[in-house]
Amino acid sequence: MKKDKILIVEDDKAILMGLKDDLEFEGYKVSTALDGKEGLKKAMEQDFQLIILDILLPELNGFEICKKLRESGKETPILMLTAAKTEEIDKVLGLELGADDYVTKPVGSRELVARVKAILRRAKQKEEMGEIYTFGEVTVDFRSHEVHKAGKKLHLTALEFKLLKFFIEHKGEVVTRDNLLDEAWEDAIVSPRTIDPHIVHLRKKIENDPANPECIISVRGVGYKFKG
Repeated sequence: MKKDKILIVEDDKAILMGLKDDLEFEGYKVSTALDGKEGLKKAMEQDFQLIILDILLPELNGFEICKKLRESGKETPILMLTAAKTEEIDKVLGLELGADDYVTKPVGSRELVARVKAILRRAKQKEEMGEIYTFGEVTVDFRSHEVHKAGKKLHLTALEFKLLKFFIEHKGEVVTRDNLLDEAWEDAIVSPRTIDPHIVHLRKKIENDPANPECIISVRGVGYKFKG
């Protein structure tokens, strides 16, 4: 089985080697860079399944690297490392520039590995999904934003389509209402319960029995899980 390749860009040698050891222990093939310029060069010239990117780096900072990679068309998932004191600002800016997730330093081995596995799993699901995704009698065309069930076109709102796409990309994962709000409403300030009526309407369109859903399952006290 081919090992996933991960690039770590971190200027603190102790942190760098700790992350490298943790990931190699899990079976990943790890490359490293100690400054932003070297990290960007490796990220542009080689194929990695994931890039772990510190923000405060010599030469080029993590935000600049992330921006340059996305502008070049590189879609490699990026996990950003941020300091606790600037956590919220870093998170928002990093995600806006195209990062996939972030963790706050110092990060424990178990949390890091869990984040890495989740990002790689989502990336593989997205790749397997392609432009057309089918579950049960439902077919989703991501290019045309059209959804059909048993050959009949379903009329989903833009918000419902966005939620369905998010569920598909996170198949098998428990997603919270906050996760869904961040995806669907972005910066708008709304109550987490705002999501529930939209899920009800979406279920009515894609489920065979909306009262007993088999695709979008409620996880009590947490949110939802897509099992399509």
